Amino acid sequence: MRGNELEGEATGGAGQQKEKKKISLALQGGGSHGAFTWGVLDTLLADERLEIAAVTGSSAGAMNAVVMTQGFIENGRAGARAKLAEFWRSLSVEGQMNPIQREVFRMFFSGWPLQTQITRWWADLVTHFASPYDFNPLNLNPLRDHLLRMVDFPSIRAFRDYPLYVGATNVHTSQIQVWHSEELQVEHVLASACLPFIFQAVEIDGVPYWDGGYRGNPALFPLFYGTKCPDIVIVQITPFVRLSTPQSARDIQDRLNEITFNGALMAEMRAVDFVNRLVDNGKLSRDEYLRINLHCIDGSSYLEAYSAVTKLDSSWHLMESLFHLGKKVADQWLVTTFDSIGVKGTLDLRRAFTAA
Repeated sequence: MRGNELEGEATGGAGQQKEKKKISLALQGGGSHGAFTWGVLDTLLADERLEIAAVTGSSAGAMNAVVMTQGFIENGRAGARAKLAEFWRSLSVEGQMNPIQREVFRMFFSGWPLQTQITRWWADLVTHFASPYDFNPLNLNPLRDHLLRMVDFPSIRAFRDYPLYVGATNVHTSQIQVWHSEELQVEHVLASACLPFIFQAVEIDGVPYWDGGYRGNPALFPLFYGTKCPDIVIVQITPFVRLSTPQSARDIQDRLNEITFNGALMAEMRAVDFVNRLVDNGKLSRDEYLRINLHCIDGSSYLEAYSAVTKLDSSWHLMESLFHLGKKVADQWLVTTFDSIGVKGTLDLRRAFTAA
């Protein structure tokens, strides 16, 4: 990527207006589709009219969150943009992993030429009819060393500019577990991105965890209690709506995963709508309850054209394409939404529920 793409002018009229508006970010997971979120973040970080009040993320969203925060620690907004670019470039198989890491990463995330039916069938066979405890008995996870190289977790724990929340699913209780930035270690991020068909559960203090997307993609509730900022921007990459009926075994499983990953988020959005109506009707005090302004930078309608298999595609071509798509959608969102931040929510919850 060219340097001028990372250091470009702030979008949405930045530099012409000095008004600062605070937003909390809620970053969904979705494997390689998280590169769309990278593009969104690059655009938001370039706009100095915006301040980040808090960040919550699951799976790929958690990775984007901690990498962005590491960049902030190193060199502010410019550092955050550069760090995200470095992370996604090095995450691709064309990146900077050593040969052993690259082979393991290719095996788990893009190792089969997924465009062929035979190798797609083989990938499904391994991941759905064999346990990672069988085909990965050494519990190899190339993301561990990669994250440790990219992120200084003691610095993350000491960071105080905004709170950061990472979610994972407790395998024993089926509940969401959210960790605050003050306690984050690499295991927490690995737990948040632990797909159970690919990786062994990540054990932390004797408790096994799976991908956070199952119980919160992402979890919104930490933003209700951890900040006084009323404006939450969801970066959505998992579609609520697909206007086709899946028929193949693979497509059925993919759609079930999307429905599962969106279930907890939809429940929290319904709760926000309910509390907002009580506040608007005077049944709850604005002094005691924060009225949430929900916004959504929605890439799901664009990403619907990408099959779920591409979530496991680590090719640089795909990641770069999704990055530019994320920038485009975020640019459009800023033009239409910036004036509403701090004033009103722009996500029509009733319409979203009806459509979904």
